[in-house]
Amino acid sequence: MRFEGRVAFITGAGSGIGRATARRLASERAGVVCFDVRAEGAQETVEQVTGDGGQALACEGDVRDRHSVRAALEAGLARFGKVTHLVNNAGVVTMTGLDELTDQEWDFVVDINLKGQFVTTQVVSPAIAGAGGGAIVNLSTVEAEVVAASGAHCQPHYNASKGGVKMLTKALAHELAPGGIRVNAVAPGPVDTNFTGTNKDTPAAKEAYRRRMLIPRLARPEEIAAAIAFLLSDDASFITGTQLVVDGGWLVH
Repeated sequence: MRFEGRVAFITGAGSGIGRATARRLASERAGVVCFDVRAEGAQETVEQVTGDGGQALACEGDVRDRHSVRAALEAGLARFGKVTHLVNNAGVVTMTGLDELTDQEWDFVVDINLKGQFVTTQVVSPAIAGAGGGAIVNLSTVEAEVVAASGAHCQPHYNASKGGVKMLTKALAHELAPGGIRVNAVAPGPVDTNFTGTNKDTPAAKEAYRRRMLIPRLARPEEIAAAIAFLLSDDASFITGTQLVVDGGWLVH
């Protein structure tokens, strides 16, 4: 029960990795604030957490909007009395290459994936420091390290946003260390979620994973959640400012 008496604020908690993380932390006795732009998704996660015997609160909001983040933080503090951990999981991707990429689409992806982590951390971290310190995990991706093209083009805006997360993590680790806050990132490879909206079960997709990955399958969201839980826990008490790759061997070659 590594998170007994701890409380985690999780963005993008209404599905996928965020939902799996909420369930994992709650299973180890953390209270969880499930923050998502979709109220119904956040509530579904809360119902699963409470169905498992955990404690959770659903909050609707957008990571780009510090007012909604602050309102969710205040609701979490009212419910649980403190917040000790933050998981910056909310993110988006659009499958547009350079020639067709618009300013609006660039801003949409970069603002959620990168600025959203800055805004949420700026709002929530003082509460973590006030609780005596804790830990933050940002969600990056292997595409912070390499470009994975989806055909004739890649997604430059997505790569730029996630590459920024890697360096933001280092900067936040430096900035927040005096408050007793460790900051790390997890960089997943392909995960079995609906994040991209693409069909991951086609023969071509399966063959691509088989050729590229040493563990030739998609990760389960629970496997990424396990890595996040490790970095948040006291088992990682001497780790800060790093990015943990959880990719089935994607980056080996």
